[in-house]
Amino acid sequence: MTKHIPNTITILNLFCGCVAVIQLFEKHYDWAFFFVALGIFFDFFDGMAARIFNAASPLGLQLDSLADMVTSGVTPGLTLFFMLQNSSGMPADSLIPYLGFLPTLGSCYRLANFNIDTRQTDSFIGMPTPGNALFIVSLPVVLASTTSLIAIELLTNHFFLIVLAALSAFLLNAPIPLFSLKFKSFRLSKMKFQLVLVLFSVISLVVLQVAAVPLIIFLYVVLSMLKNATERKSQKTSA
Repeated sequence: MTKHIPNTITILNLFCGCVAVIQLFEKHYDWAFFFVALGIFFDFFDGMAARIFNAASPLGLQLDSLADMVTSGVTPGLTLFFMLQNSSGMPADSLIPYLGFLPTLGSCYRLANFNIDTRQTDSFIGMPTPGNALFIVSLPVVLASTTSLIAIELLTNHFFLIVLAALSAFLLNAPIPLFSLKFKSFRLSKMKFQLVLVLFSVISLVVLQVAAVPLIIFLYVVLSMLKNATERKSQKTSA
């Protein structure tokens, strides 16, 4: 029975993604964000369950990617599609909103490539699809709750949203190493960037709630690039 637990958790991830899609069509963006976040929670723990119960399998790997394609691939594309539809000055019959699905296409390519890329066991190359999904799906929630005129102007501007969609698709598959949050060492020198991200995430989520999510994802990319630069400098010094 235990060998079915990881796959069951993965299926729950897929179910959450399906519910999130329905919530997007119903324009319940806060609930869509909740179910995407819940699906990503299940996505995090299915791999852990597979290791605990020694139940890792090729089937589980494929199920994980298929579930992620819905929860972390379809939902951000659909979110940007609706945001572009509702953006200022967008004609009702315009085809431009379909550019919102660029992150979906990028997610599909990334997930397929991730399954055959042996370099991404302890870290990531390119933005992980869950992080990308959380960033994008949080945007309409931020838009509905913010009083910042700058944020409102940006998130209702179709040029900005198109650039965001293209940038998202690029970052998903960009050759940029991004660190994992798996703590394999308790030495501060080894985990300082991860600890900074976790500390910032906790504080900002308490203060800003969902509005903190885009800031957290942005900081994750910046810290990863700083970590890469630090490691390159250290390697040159030791050489």
